[in-house]
Amino acid sequence: MRTFFKNLISIIKTKLQALSFRTGVIVLLLCIPFYILSFAQMGLSFLSPSTKTVLWVIFFGLAKTFQYSGITILGVEGVKRFKQKFWFSRKK
Repeated sequence: MRTFFKNLISIIKTKLQALSFRTGVIVLLLCIPFYILSFAQMGLSFLSPSTKTVLWVIFFGLAKTFQYSGITILGVEGVKRFKQKFWFSRKK
């Protein structure tokens, strides 16, 4: 059973890394609205505490999923590309 999950994670990681740099940036940016939703819903007074907890777990989990998926899609080459485009342009 353990090897099944290791193989499944490996397959998912390989498929995500095959996506483009642009897709990685878009997926990474999608985590921002879910982080906002996970904490903003706490201000709604008409929701019960248990409902707020469930919503927080769902939205925060989605935010983390988008964040880690975006980082996986970008990978090492994407980080290098990002640094090359933005980091070196400031030094000129």
